[in-house]
Amino acid sequence: MNNFIKIKNLTKKYEKNKSIKVLDDISFNFEPGKTYSIVGPSGSGKSTLLNLLSLIDNPTAGSIEINNNKIKSNNKVENDLIRAKKIGIIYQDKNLLSDFTALENVYLPNLLISNDRQKSRELAKKLIKKVGMSVRINHFPNELSGGENQRIAIARALINNPDIILADEPTGSLDSDNAKLIFKILFNLINKNRIIIFATHNRYFANMADCKITMNNGNMKFTNAPI
Repeated sequence: MNNFIKIKNLTKKYEKNKSIKVLDDISFNFEPGKTYSIVGPSGSGKSTLLNLLSLIDNPTAGSIEINNNKIKSNNKVENDLIRAKKIGIIYQDKNLLSDFTALENVYLPNLLISNDRQKSRELAKKLIKKVGMSVRINHFPNELSGGENQRIAIARALINNPDIILADEPTGSLDSDNAKLIFKILFNLINKNRIIIFATHNRYFANMADCKITMNNGNMKFTNAPI
């Protein structure tokens, strides 16, 4: 199996006035074609796990493998390239660049792996159409609603056709109707080669996933975990 994520004995500690262990020696395999939800109280490690999987942060101990490649924490250049090519990230806060239009926000990440601006623009237009935002393509983030910005953020996450999509509370700041729309779009992105992992406080959306991961005190409990 080529596209998968394997975490083994993953631990994350933060050293402040005292040592705080957020993730405690967790191991799991994420398989392609599957969706995974992560639930748990605030501070249970949901965002920490997603930050480690996105290679934005490094574990204190343990290992992460993506497609049989063991991630080296000290190789920032290589990890940035892996993230650009293989991982699409959707944040709770849209995290769009305020001085750029919707179109520019979507196509800019593609320029990290391609120097063909025209090709990047055309690809971005197709993705923006896919999330139903063509009429707002030249608008700036402050001219869009929360739900519209999040749809643009999804298009941006897809621009490099990632094998892995990570979403951290993607509907946390949206109303019920927009939240349902965002999750409908998210689940339409499922394919046999892609892993989708999302953290949410919403049990209804969490239960839609193939596997639900409940986090508490740095540990993981699984519902419907693949065998």
